[in-house]
Amino acid sequence: MELREQSVNPEIVETDQILENGQDVQNVNEEVVNSEANNAEEPTKEQLIELAAELAEKPAAEIAQEVNKLKQQFHAIRKKEIEAEKAEFIEKGNEEAAFAPRVDELEEKFKEIVAVIKEKKAAYIAELEAQRQANFERKNAIIDQILEIAADTDNVNRHFDKIKDLQQEFKTVGEVPATEMSEQWKRFQDAIERYYDQLKINKDLRDYDFKKNLEIKQLLIAEAQKLDEEADVIVAFRRLQDLHEKWRETGPVAKDIREEIWTQFKDASAAVNKKYQAHFEERKSREQENENAKTAICERVEALDFDSLKSAAAWDEMTKTILAAQEDWKKLGFASKKMNNALFARFRQTCDRFFEMKADFFKRTKDELATNLEKKIALCERAEALKDSTDWKKTTDELVALQKEWKTVGTVAKKHSDTVWKRFLAACDYFFEQKKKSTSGTRRTEQANLAAKKEVIEQIVAIDNETPRDQAIAKVKELMAQWQQIGHVPFKEKDAVYEAYRKAVNEAYERFDIKETKANFANFENSINEMSGNKDKLYRERERLVRAYEQKKAELQTYENNLGFFNSKSKSGDSMVREMERKMQRIKDDIEVLEKKIGVIDSKL
Repeated sequence: MELREQSVNPEIVETDQILENGQDVQNVNEEVVNSEANNAEEPTKEQLIELAAELAEKPAAEIAQEVNKLKQQFHAIRKKEIEAEKAEFIEKGNEEAAFAPRVDELEEKFKEIVAVIKEKKAAYIAELEAQRQANFERKNAIIDQILEIAADTDNVNRHFDKIKDLQQEFKTVGEVPATEMSEQWKRFQDAIERYYDQLKINKDLRDYDFKKNLEIKQLLIAEAQKLDEEADVIVAFRRLQDLHEKWRETGPVAKDIREEIWTQFKDASAAVNKKYQAHFEERKSREQENENAKTAICERVEALDFDSLKSAAAWDEMTKTILAAQEDWKKLGFASKKMNNALFARFRQTCDRFFEMKADFFKRTKDELATNLEKKIALCERAEALKDSTDWKKTTDELVALQKEWKTVGTVAKKHSDTVWKRFLAACDYFFEQKKKSTSGTRRTEQANLAAKKEVIEQIVAIDNETPRDQAIAKVKELMAQWQQIGHVPFKEKDAVYEAYRKAVNEAYERFDIKETKANFANFENSINEMSGNKDKLYRERERLVRAYEQKKAELQTYENNLGFFNSKSKSGDSMVREMERKMQRIKDDIEVLEKKIGVIDSKL
């Protein structure tokens, strides 16, 4: 007799193995545990440790998933403690990025107990695997014994009771490795079928056995068909596995209806399997989408350049970017079990590296600000020690030197910046005010000098354009010499009168070509015209001018950079700024001439 209706559906076995591998069972259990954790009253850490210790004393087979629930509850409590500790840390004025939670001895004790439970469960699983292997070997021995009986065709009837015992023993032997279960069951069916095909037993007894098996299998078919109405796909799938186990335990039916009965049961199973497979594929698709999204976030933060952040504002702006990435991460569901932890570790590594670098930056900045404050306080003390001095020239030079040194010192914390600057400025201003009072007798002389210098300016401007060039040049130089002989003017008039003088001299130089700029430029153009037939000379001359041009540009850049340091509102500071601006203007004039000369050469090339 053939018992093909009992052959295992490969699709069912494959999905059954998926459950045994733990992926879906774990997800279902996690949902149950999470639900229970949300509804239960939150215990203390000490109570959770006691519960964990009690679990550790139980046999591994009885522990089940309780330890996961305890872990979630403990971690929830610990998370709240860390958040409170962090809030207190920040309230004390510390940087959030520098926070590190204190070691919790209860947490360490809890972890030790959980580790013991894990070891016990691991040993238990290893024991189960060894038992499954032993069961596998025992069932193979039973199959070999049935095949041996089936081969003895002369005595096959005599062994009917023995076959029944062997069948029952095969059913009572425990689980075997999932990878061997399907194939071994087929071998068992083949052996039983081979025996029944040889069996010459009383027809009534055989028919009764077939009838009883048919009734059982029809009930199993009806239950399998009802599972199509079950809303929970996972529950339906697990119940179906139980039905298949009972189907395998049930003996054969009459040969003529054997295929029909099996087809009905297989079709009912296929409907449940199809729903489960669709559910599994849908979840797999969601996990893949989450994996892709999480990978993209990892790549996004890994592409950020933390090494280029040089200011507190830049670090704060980057912090917003990192926190935004973390928020995006929280919105995503789980990726596959294989990739979820790896992706989180990858993302966490980049975030941790950023916050470590940020904490280090602010620590160094804080140290630097403190050092700068110490330097500026020392300068204040030196200025205060000089403010009562009456050695006007020497002390003025020393205070100006201190002001220059002040500009070389970096910034200090904002809360100290105004105070220390006002202290330094007060000492300097006090000295210069005393100096001003002591030198008030020189004002009349300075006023007379101012009038004399204005007279020189008027005489330069009054030179007639029709005056012969040689006479005009001599007159301008004579007036310039007079200017140099005149003493100081009032400080507040110094820059204005000098500007007027410079303007008058420049106009005179331009009117009478005292610098011979036009003549020199004409000579230059003549020289270039003579070189126009020799490109090598033209290129060499152009290179010389370009080098001079670049040198002037660099010199101008240096002055412009230095000018940024002169932000003092004192009179001496303004004077230095004016002088630097005059030098910069002369350099700009030279640059303009060089550009024109280079342009003349370019027109010949």
